[in-house]
Amino acid sequence: MMLEKIYIKGNKLKALDNRHPWVYSGAVAKMPENIEDGDIVELVHGQDKLIGYGFYAPGNQIVCRVFEYTRKPIDPTTQEYWSEKIAKAYAMRKAHVLSEETNCFRLIHGEGDFFPGLIADVYNDLVSVQILIKGVDKIAPMIIKALQEIGFERIYNKSKEISKRLENVETPKGWLTEKTGSPKVEVLENGVKFMVDVETGQKTGFFLDQRDARSLVAKYSKDARVLNTFSYSGGFSMYALKAGAKLVHSVDASQPAIDLCNENAVINGFDNGEHEGYCADVFEHLTKMQPNDYDVVILDPPAFAKSAKAVTAAARGYKQLNLKALRKIKPGGIIFTFSCSQKIDKDLFRKIVFQAAAEAHRNVRILHQTTQPNCHPINIFYPENEYLKGLVLFVE
Repeated sequence: MMLEKIYIKGNKLKALDNRHPWVYSGAVAKMPENIEDGDIVELVHGQDKLIGYGFYAPGNQIVCRVFEYTRKPIDPTTQEYWSEKIAKAYAMRKAHVLSEETNCFRLIHGEGDFFPGLIADVYNDLVSVQILIKGVDKIAPMIIKALQEIGFERIYNKSKEISKRLENVETPKGWLTEKTGSPKVEVLENGVKFMVDVETGQKTGFFLDQRDARSLVAKYSKDARVLNTFSYSGGFSMYALKAGAKLVHSVDASQPAIDLCNENAVINGFDNGEHEGYCADVFEHLTKMQPNDYDVVILDPPAFAKSAKAVTAAARGYKQLNLKALRKIKPGGIIFTFSCSQKIDKDLFRKIVFQAAAEAHRNVRILHQTTQPNCHPINIFYPENEYLKGLVLFVE
């Protein structure tokens, strides 16, 4: 095995000693000329002292994404290496997530599983992947084989268009294995049924990162009137209904999402008027709705800030959203409010919600602070990995 070497400056070793998965261009002392986008490289310093291995990314502020820190030489170009990495991630999920009541979960969470550039979500017997960088694109056949080795024969690529445009990802969107069966599959999450369509659904097909928060919603929903905004396919709605909510209203701007939400209500046996779906703009819906109508309100919007430049506008959006709900919810009501914007950390999010509560002139107490579930592990060396944050509020 002969890999090209990227030499790191001696005064830039601290970040690598701390195992951050990104190497910035300013840390590089010397780089070979014949290196290609996505190549696996050795990271070294001084007289070829090994630091680890990563995927090279040219013309980028981030020149390398590290997937292995080690001082002992290994061969990360083999099927055996990648099969072992994926098998380790699967073993953790089998031990702590997979059960008779849950057969959908995130299998590979990018840097959270020391695998930058890859997302892999399991939906029953199917895996939906997102290939985000050229380095992962180049080893796609080995990833497919590794997934097959642990028992998944149906693999679908849900990669983003932006990955093709910015990262030169060439693996085509669509089936990476022979297409067998339907792309629409029924899954179980804590005993609740959901239909997931990997071809047409959002993200990889479903929002697996709110599993724990959905269970928490169930604890507050018995005999309650519940409003679930930005509902998509009704994850929170189904948990509330199963917990004995009197009525659940799901609101989303997408009619296909509402159609899927209604379908999920039916397959869970809630087709007797307990659930109603509305295709509407959430901000307008909150403005028009009557006050004191709901015991529980769920605010789970898409990411408002996808870049640092968008943070100010996003903060205004989050504040207005929370302010509308705080003004309308019943006294003694519960608000579940979330942000999945990586650029807005949990401290800033809490400050935004504080500002909304102050402007609403209501006493508000935080009952819970939530984050992503254990199938979305947070790399302790990469705090940016903690993107999901939530607050459960008691509103007097």
